[in-house]
Amino acid sequence: MSDRAQELLREALMLPSHERADFAAELLASLDETMESPENVQAAWGAQIERRARRVLSGESAGESWEDVRNRIARLLTKR
Repeated sequence: MSDRAQELLREALMLPSHERADFAAELLASLDETMESPENVQAAWGAQIERRARRVLSGESAGESWEDVRNRIARLLTKR
């Protein structure tokens, strides 16, 4: 995330909850307007899965255990 995006996020998180909800809804709605066709999205996901699988099979990436990922997310969430 860019510095500008992080700054906007920090500012948005200081808003009252009802304004944050409106802000989030507007952001999500803006994504719907630019969404690609389901076929393109499915093809992009397929290509991403193939890239990741090749990295794992070649030994380039070992991935992360679910426990490590879950713990990292939990730590991030408790900082809020």
